[in-house]
Amino acid sequence: MERSFFHIKDMDCPSEEQIIRMKLAGIKAVKKLEFDLEKRNLTVYHDAEFALIKNYLDSLNFGAKHIETAAYDGKIENSESNDKKLLWTVLIINFSVFAVEICFGIIAHSMGLVADALDELSDAFVYGLSIYAITGTVLIKKRVAKISGILQLLLAIWGFSEIINRFIGNEFIPNSVIMIVLSCVALAGNVTSLTILNKSRTKEAHIRASQICTSNDIIANIGVIVAAMLVAVFQTKIPDLVVGFIVFIFVFRGSVKIIRLGFER
Repeated sequence: MERSFFHIKDMDCPSEEQIIRMKLAGIKAVKKLEFDLEKRNLTVYHDAEFALIKNYLDSLNFGAKHIETAAYDGKIENSESNDKKLLWTVLIINFSVFAVEICFGIIAHSMGLVADALDELSDAFVYGLSIYAITGTVLIKKRVAKISGILQLLLAIWGFSEIINRFIGNEFIPNSVIMIVLSCVALAGNVTSLTILNKSRTKEAHIRASQICTSNDIIANIGVIVAAMLVAVFQTKIPDLVVGFIVFIFVFRGSVKIIRLGFER
């Protein structure tokens, strides 16, 4: 067996990791993939077919650069069962936070909460894809990616249009108390998810990707809390609309990458 190391310049989020996984899934010689999203490195364990692996990576236009290939006689560890349980747990937490946050976001007239809720939903999609990365087939992952990505894109477009309408119109000032309380609930949920994910003994990509997603969610939660405080102090809807717009940008970017994942050959 051989072990090849690559540096992939444009691999900076879970969506690119999933695209690479599905791209290489058709090569039987590939035995295992290890990702380091922070350093943008990929390690491929394979029996042969190096040229094919490199061609597949080059075709993605992610800036893949081959570092070295060396013989490998070690054992490939597998911790899929435990990882799957962890991912199911955080998926349920994220979807529950989404359901609560979207309802109260509508009640509070807060686009910040609504955008944050949809961001939680998009991460639930990523966790679902990560679960399929462990046990599912490429065909199933592509179908899930297409449906979830298109749904997420439509929601992001709706979010942008709604923010524009509320900015122009005489919309109610959001309820800052509900914003703060629900953002704190979402923050608690994401901190819990990150704690659960950190218990994983593996550094596989599907776990690292989920950790990065959850860390970004925590930042978004704090952003909504700050916006709610500004709404309360200045009695204006502008901070809520601004933070909502920013979060929707991330939702939109994520949807495009997930859709690309679904159609990638």
